Amino acid sequence: MIPTQDSAARRLAMLTLDETHDLIRLLQLIASEDLDELSEEADWFAREIAARTPSEN
Repeated sequence: MIPTQDSAARRLAMLTLDETHDLIRLLQLIASEDLDELSEEADWFAREIAARTPSEN
C-alpha cells in the first residue's frame, strides 16, 4: 500500500515531544558540520520544527 499525504501527516503528528526534540538536536548537529547544501537544509528544518514545537522545559 502506498501511503497518502493524509496518512503521512497522521504519522508525523504522532511524534512525541521527546522525539521531536531529538530530531531538532540531530538536525542542528548536521547543520554544524558545514556540509554546504545539506547543512543549510538541516539548519532550515531545525529552525522550522523548533518554531512549531513547545520548549523542553
